[in-house]
Amino acid sequence: MKGIILSGGSGTRLYPLTKVTSKQLLPVYNKPMIFYPLETLLKAGIKDILIIVSPEHSDDYIKLLGSGSEFGARFTYEIQDKPEGLAQAFIIGENFIGRDCVCMILGDNIFFAEGEPASGGEDPLTKAIKDFKTGGQVFAKEVPDPERFGVVKFDVNMKAVQIEEKPKQFLSNFAITGLYLYDNRVISVAKKVKPSARGELEITDLHNWYLKQGELKVDIVKGEWIDAGTFESLFKAGELARKKIT
Repeated sequence: MKGIILSGGSGTRLYPLTKVTSKQLLPVYNKPMIFYPLETLLKAGIKDILIIVSPEHSDDYIKLLGSGSEFGARFTYEIQDKPEGLAQAFIIGENFIGRDCVCMILGDNIFFAEGEPASGGEDPLTKAIKDFKTGGQVFAKEVPDPERFGVVKFDVNMKAVQIEEKPKQFLSNFAITGLYLYDNRVISVAKKVKPSARGELEITDLHNWYLKQGELKVDIVKGEWIDAGTFESLFKAGELARKKIT
């Protein structure tokens, strides 16, 4: 399995902090934000990782992360000239992904996994990534502000039946987190996605394609998940990171 960290975008919700640096390079307690999603991939044994960055900050990422040898991994970099939706990452990363499955995580998404360790002492999230074989798999978390995210509706058996991007009407309290597992078909599916009303290639369209095939698994995240793209969530992420360490 290959890994992708999507760290493009302009981070407008965090202005003026992001006028001089990338959002994903901002500190979360004692290390840059991108270290957290990177550690999620590394913990799952993913060592071949593509980091997609905006052109104005590419040198900063290379200076910080280098070739990946320091982390026991190999990093490849690609420029996202213009952020046109999360699904665009699989088109940018086509050559990198090759014929493999792929795990993509957003550079501002932080997971503090909890729950009973699975066999081998691994947390459930790490085990889910390692065990992935085919189809698609995403992870949901109950949140107070689902309207900010892609939202999933479950039936009485907690099976996903509908996923919608930032729904205007209440669908559920379960947001889709920024960690996505797909088999190799995701590249061809992404190429067929049409821009939404927002002008973006929505990753929700990828979820729904696999859902229609009956091949999308939706797991509930145990532990904490933070989309650290706002001042409040960035502060919360720092506080949680401090508690985990101290």
